[in-house]
Amino acid sequence: MSNECWVSSLRKKAGRLKFFKAKTYLGDREGMNSYLDKINDPKDLKKIPIKELPKLAEEIREEILATVSNTGGHLASNLGVVELTLALHYVFDAPEDRIIWDVGHQSYTHKLLTGRRERFSTLRQYQGLNGFPKRDESIYDTFDTGHSGTSISAALGMLEALALKEENCKVIAIIGDGSMTSGMAFEGVNHAGGSKKGLIVILNDNEMSISPNVGALASYLSRVLTRRPYRRIRQVLKDLLSGVPLVGEGLVKGLKKFEGALKVLFTPGVLFEELGFKYIGPISGHRLDYLIETFENIKAIKGPILVHVVTQKGKGYLPAERDPVYYHGVGSFDLKTGRPKKDSTIPSYTEIFQQSMVKLGYSDDKIIAITAAMSNGTGLEGFGKIFPNRFFDVGIAEQHGVTFAAGMAAEGLKPIVAIYSTFLQRAYDQILHDVCLPNLPVTFAIDRAGLVGEDGPTHHGAFDLSYLRSLPNMVVMSPKDEDELQHMLKTAVDYPGPAAVRYPRGRGVGVRLDNDFKRLEIGQAELLKEGRDAAIIALGHMVYPGLRAAEQLELEGIDVAVVNARFVKPLDEELILSLALEVGTLITVEENVLQGGFGSAVLELLGEQGLSRVRVKRIGLPDIFIEHGSQDILRAKYGLTVRGIIDTVKRVVEGEYAYIKIPQREGSPRYVDARKGVSEEPPRGPGPHPGRPDNSQWRDCYPRRPEAKP
Repeated sequence: MSNECWVSSLRKKAGRLKFFKAKTYLGDREGMNSYLDKINDPKDLKKIPIKELPKLAEEIREEILATVSNTGGHLASNLGVVELTLALHYVFDAPEDRIIWDVGHQSYTHKLLTGRRERFSTLRQYQGLNGFPKRDESIYDTFDTGHSGTSISAALGMLEALALKEENCKVIAIIGDGSMTSGMAFEGVNHAGGSKKGLIVILNDNEMSISPNVGALASYLSRVLTRRPYRRIRQVLKDLLSGVPLVGEGLVKGLKKFEGALKVLFTPGVLFEELGFKYIGPISGHRLDYLIETFENIKAIKGPILVHVVTQKGKGYLPAERDPVYYHGVGSFDLKTGRPKKDSTIPSYTEIFQQSMVKLGYSDDKIIAITAAMSNGTGLEGFGKIFPNRFFDVGIAEQHGVTFAAGMAAEGLKPIVAIYSTFLQRAYDQILHDVCLPNLPVTFAIDRAGLVGEDGPTHHGAFDLSYLRSLPNMVVMSPKDEDELQHMLKTAVDYPGPAAVRYPRGRGVGVRLDNDFKRLEIGQAELLKEGRDAAIIALGHMVYPGLRAAEQLELEGIDVAVVNARFVKPLDEELILSLALEVGTLITVEENVLQGGFGSAVLELLGEQGLSRVRVKRIGLPDIFIEHGSQDILRAKYGLTVRGIIDTVKRVVEGEYAYIKIPQREGSPRYVDARKGVSEEPPRGPGPHPGRPDNSQWRDCYPRRPEAKP
């Protein structure tokens, strides 16, 4: 027997919500008549009678639960949109009709219905299915998404492009109520309402409590207002009334006001009506008959339409229904209990940030905490409970959140803005214009910096060092462990200007935490180990792998110094320059793109000081969008492990990078000897530099020791 789980279902009887117990068996359906097994694309879905679709919805929930409990992923949001997704694909004709999922973390049912069932078990795994829509994964994924608030703008752009190409297709954007707090979403709504084009927006309202106006009367009214007979009667009345001399126009306005009064009485759609949308809803998002009838009706309505659908996050799995916040994004878990499979006594960096914020809050009543709809994810939930008057969740509005913090800082407070690295990118102009330009004391706590793993390229925090260190007045630092994180937070809060502390996703190192916070010297690195052959200058959580690499290299006779850089801006110029002159070989290690990152800062420093013959090798992320996969797999692939650092240091110290293969041009040499000049062929035979077929990636190669001090 497969795993048995509790599945809850909501039935409304006599105005009361009742839970009932049901059994489903996940995974093995051998001998069962499975609808899901018969679906290879949405055309197969349309062959199933509407009355049988609830059975298919149940099978899809089983498949999602079985997979996500093993791979981890976004669970609660996907369980909540099963019926909505079925209705969309049942009524509309994808991929000719474009379906765009805002954020895209609720697209699992969509993937199952569009030919990816056989690969669904590889969800979010390295070289497996992406957890978000990807255009290069399927023709049914019409737009790459990963950040919220983009769907309406993208959908309107597609609709206008299709009109220019004279293609008559429907474009549907599905956006959650949380994403509607994004300023970009309202920019799109404003443009779409004014354009009068036939954009369809599905507002997925997935609050934990069902809105009181989602009852029989509201659903009935919404379905009636979209039916063809009503639309015909409405148009006839409008034509008749408008033809009445003198008072016709007033009568038509009266008809509209009456219809609008009904909507305002039973629905919250007046805002969207004022913005130019035809508002439909709210409709229960788990009634397939209601959804299908409404979607069929709106296909004939002209102009922009917003359909308000109410769903329940976690629908069908009791633990997710009870705690949709925890099960929004979850690791692998036991299906029976809902508890995580992997656990550790070592706290995560986010947990240490949470503890540190509470301690800082008690010590200084000027400290303010700000987040953008991620109070739990960033670790500010505890601070918010203890200091509710000093905690602000601005919704999915990072730009507003940063400028909101700047306003507080201008009045003498000490705001700490906690935002994931990937989402902070959205507020770049506000950081520059509203914080750094006036030099205001705003602290940025940048969680999920570096490789985040299975969420992939839209969520890797690979760019923050590059885009922050270019800003005047900004201090940028990164802790080597969880103890240093709390000291850096104290340092940032006390600094009289903008400061950023970036730290990774995952567990800490397991070091002992100091009871008291201490202020670090701005721009001062930490020499952890001396050495004479080379120096590893590592940043953040790459410091300990660098230190372990140096210890193993010492056993092989290579003596390497190790530096905890601490600061990307300002650099510890004195320590870096002294090491450059003493050992002549520097290896920088960072979990950021190499372009404009920490290693680039070191190269710039050496260039400014005329130390062009110091050999520097940078270890970091290449100039690509990194794929999804576990952090361990990705770090190993890009050399950000103990083994990777050892191999790189050995190749540098032993001179492997002294010869550089250059692109073949007519009349040009094939190889360049970094010490002696050009050569037609790589050196052969015995010696430290045997011929190598391809060294094209190694271009920053210099003699191990400088020939002369400046």
